[in-house]
Amino acid sequence: MNAPLPADTTPRNDWSREEIAALFALPFPELMFRAMTAHRRNFDPTQVQISTLLSIKTGGCPEDCAYCPQAAQYDTGVKAQKLMDVEAVLADAAKAKAAGASRFCMGAAWRSPKDKDLDAVCAMIEGVKAMGLESCVTLGMLSAPQAGRLKEAGLDYYNHNLDTSPEYYRHIISTRTYQDRLETLENVREAGLSVCCGGIVGMGESAADRTGMIHALATLPTHPQSVPINALVQVEGTPVAQAAPLDPLDFVRTIAVARITMPTSVVRLSAGREAMSAETQALCFLAGANSIFYGEKLLTTPNPETDADKALFARLGLKPMAAKSA
Repeated sequence: MNAPLPADTTPRNDWSREEIAALFALPFPELMFRAMTAHRRNFDPTQVQISTLLSIKTGGCPEDCAYCPQAAQYDTGVKAQKLMDVEAVLADAAKAKAAGASRFCMGAAWRSPKDKDLDAVCAMIEGVKAMGLESCVTLGMLSAPQAGRLKEAGLDYYNHNLDTSPEYYRHIISTRTYQDRLETLENVREAGLSVCCGGIVGMGESAADRTGMIHALATLPTHPQSVPINALVQVEGTPVAQAAPLDPLDFVRTIAVARITMPTSVVRLSAGREAMSAETQALCFLAGANSIFYGEKLLTTPNPETDADKALFARLGLKPMAAKSA
């Protein structure tokens, strides 16, 4: 017999791997019921937070992340570009707001930013905030002083994913350690910034690794305020380009378990939506996903067209979540 539903969904940081594995193993209707209950206790299930992601510095990254077309050592057709001008970034932010986005995210393909690069990034953050948008950046590894500087500029969220389980990580990345990622997250938290941190599934990992990834996220000192769950976008030239596609229902299960274990976090249905059916996305929203990226591109990979997302929202009766600064 299934265990009774908990009386509340107060966030916990003491989840065991066995508990999380048991959630993954629940019959699908029971898992969905628990996830939907956790979602409704913390959010309006008809609202989805809309973000737009812009690559402000593309390609030429010295890291060897096996999934990333921006790694310099892989031949993926992505050409290295310099950091965009502040004015061009803010023009894109204005377009994103006009299209309905409430958060503007900026990504730079760096191992870690140089202090001089932060001058322009801070100006971008200040401009985005002046438009009434939430701001998020992902710039690689971050020192404590750099995190503090971003906070002073008004940054709301810093994105730094754990990517996968601690055990599978060595199969995906060799140029930085899991501990490096945890230290950046600590610097971000200590600076008072909200954390955007999740992972990628479909990279050839096992079910136990998906359990391990959720466990790593759900046992952080504070749950990430935003948890992106990405489905691998297979890019020719990257080491995981030929990974077997993940069963869509296993992806939905991952969303559901993230929602149950991190009930007050915004769970982002991130990369890979362009290959998902409307039905799979609908199940993800039912399972507790309540954030997506608007726009035809996620950094360098495709994303559903904005009109397609608007049509899907209309079919499902969903509406954009209003902006709320972190």
